[in-house]
Amino acid sequence: MTKPNAPWLKFYGDMPHTIDYPQGSMYEAIKLAYEEHLYDNAYKNCAYQFQGKKTSYPEFFKKIDRVAKAFRAIGIEEGDKVTICMPNAPQGIDAFYALNRIGAVPAMIHPLSAAGEITFYVTNSHSKAIVVLDMFYEKVLEALEKVDYPVKVIVARIQDELPFPLNLLYPLTQKKKPAPLPEDNEAVISWNRFIAGGSKIKSLPDTYPSKDDTAVILFSGGTTGTSKGIELTNLNMNALGYEVAGGAGFTMNGLRMFSVMPLFHGFGLGVGIHTALAAGGTCILIPQFTVKTYARDVLKYKPNVIVGVPTLFEALLRSDGFDGADLSFLRGVFCGGDSLSVELKKKVDAFLTEHNSKVQIREGYGTTECVTASCLTPFDFFREGSIGIPLPDNYYQIVDPKNDTEVPYGTEGEICIYSPTVMKGYLDNAEETAATLRRHKDGLTWLHTGDLGVMDEDGFIYYKQRMKRLIIVSGFNVYPSQVENTIDAHPDVLLSCAIGIPDPYKMHKVKAFVVLRPGVEPSDKIKEEILEHCRKNISKYAMPREIEFRTELPKTLVGKVAYRQLEEEEEAKLKNAENNDENKD
Repeated sequence: MTKPNAPWLKFYGDMPHTIDYPQGSMYEAIKLAYEEHLYDNAYKNCAYQFQGKKTSYPEFFKKIDRVAKAFRAIGIEEGDKVTICMPNAPQGIDAFYALNRIGAVPAMIHPLSAAGEITFYVTNSHSKAIVVLDMFYEKVLEALEKVDYPVKVIVARIQDELPFPLNLLYPLTQKKKPAPLPEDNEAVISWNRFIAGGSKIKSLPDTYPSKDDTAVILFSGGTTGTSKGIELTNLNMNALGYEVAGGAGFTMNGLRMFSVMPLFHGFGLGVGIHTALAAGGTCILIPQFTVKTYARDVLKYKPNVIVGVPTLFEALLRSDGFDGADLSFLRGVFCGGDSLSVELKKKVDAFLTEHNSKVQIREGYGTTECVTASCLTPFDFFREGSIGIPLPDNYYQIVDPKNDTEVPYGTEGEICIYSPTVMKGYLDNAEETAATLRRHKDGLTWLHTGDLGVMDEDGFIYYKQRMKRLIIVSGFNVYPSQVENTIDAHPDVLLSCAIGIPDPYKMHKVKAFVVLRPGVEPSDKIKEEILEHCRKNISKYAMPREIEFRTELPKTLVGKVAYRQLEEEEEAKLKNAENNDENKD
């Protein structure tokens, strides 16, 4: 275990290892940050900016109260759950903090989730309502047909938050028009009607949630690959904000965060939104990332901080919109969600230097079970292959997976984390919680990440590989078992195996190997049927990009599918292709 006087503390300079965290709610933490800056002449930040429209902190708090009253008006009380199925848009941010204001709990999900997944998320979290963007609400209604209790659907529109004249032009830019909302349907209401309904609520509670109350539910896989609701407390979220703000240097006046990582992602919500607001900064909300608009938005809004997954930084290098650009306004560039290769880091660092930036890309590491980052490369100091050193108040232990005993420096073992950001547990799943949060001989409860790594004598951590099967596509976790279970449900499929294969843009993509039932011949028709079945039940990013039919799959000695053999076959094919290209040259 890295002790408080561990050598790595020297890389934080004067940064104390114990932080005075807010003891209340997330809402109180951002209000405290605003009040601390209120009389600072240098303080000019708005809370967030969306497509050029700014929302000041005073207006943000008014919006939170209006939305909180609207939730109370439809019957949402303390402890109730509400699903938020939104991109990075103002209504999603307002709803998130409004629910926290009244002690209710937001459950964050991907807007591109398949209908079957939405059914699971809503049922698993026992949500009483769902906030969704208009272009996705029909899919939500389809999902709710399989929920055996009534769920209120609140439908928001992007154009309602756009400045003039974009609010008038926006509908003309949409290829697919959202379906009109049903009239006189109290179960499906527009955001504006929802807000208007809050006028009947004259006041909000004077009390706020406690630090140990559940503040948000994020979804991830467990050791079995089945999706789990991760309960994160107010302290978890606030501690993350303070640790990252200090360890990453987010405490500067005028902080402007490029909030491009999505709300349902721990990295996007915890760092891209809450850390920025808890530091009194501005969130530049980017609802949809594209390579074409990337350079335009960065140069237009001039953020101080960019956080993203490797895919985002690979796109940085591919965008021709940065030619001759001056990026001296950047004070921090941070990568997480997936391993940053040494080659990509070198290319991004060179790109930043060439564009007049004085910072290098800094890699972080963490899991949704501790919100997000718990380890970070120090400023201007990099050890090749390392994911950095623990953030303040985060302690790492590398243990033998067989007996949870700490191993010596330089020895590979499972990465375990002790931190105030470690989750409360998995929602309604004591068995998975007990398997992941385990008490060690030191009397402390450690988060077992399921990742293998090494710690050197200075406390630098080196990630090696995952203990459990997991595919990371553009920074998002894809659990092979979920893909396989979906494919296997097709009546013509006997067996399947999903693996991740390298992709030049997404880092990895899903490939499925499929064995059909006896008497069924492979065909494009069956392939399309399988893909259509997947579209209805798994997220877009988890969709198989390749399907290969086989008569049988390799097996281990105990009869399990030898997925590692399939991965090695794909690796060999890739290597042969690269060798052939070199020979041609």
